[in-house]
Amino acid sequence: MLMSLFAMFFLVGLVSFGGGYAMIPLIQEEVLNRHDWMEAGQLADIVAVAGMSPGSIATNIAVAVGYREAGWTGAAMAAFAVVLPSFVLILAAGKLFFRYRDNRWMTASFYGLRAVVVGMIAFAAVSFARHAGLLTGTPDWRTWCQLAIFAGSLFALIYLHKHPFVVIILSGLVGIALYG
Repeated sequence: MLMSLFAMFFLVGLVSFGGGYAMIPLIQEEVLNRHDWMEAGQLADIVAVAGMSPGSIATNIAVAVGYREAGWTGAAMAAFAVVLPSFVLILAAGKLFFRYRDNRWMTASFYGLRAVVVGMIAFAAVSFARHAGLLTGTPDWRTWCQLAIFAGSLFALIYLHKHPFVVIILSGLVGIALYG
């Protein structure tokens, strides 16, 4: 189990560009489909808690999945595995980046990577919206409430320029009021 956790999260850390949210589709594929370690709803809950917790969302997800599958040793192994590739690559890439940062091919490749990162984040958002019941079936009152919380949160972040921490806390309180 520990080697499976290490290999899976090392792969996630190695091939995922764009931060933790961009890693979610690969984590989802590995945890749900390839290894069948948990149900989609359980992973969605882990992602929600990981997103609200301090630190990197990918590391937080790795710790939660590792702990669930192999206790504290699994949590440590998964966390180490997911950050190791980034640590090694950033040391190597940092030196090359500063040497070649004005190279037109380097600049062009980053424009391509930006687009794919946005696509991966959008995929994760749509996927979790489906698992939350927001895009499937006939909407009930819970779905409408979730959509209202989503719209209100998006409005507060984009137009009111509220701090994400404030939006998270308020959304949680609204959820408690509606569903508690």
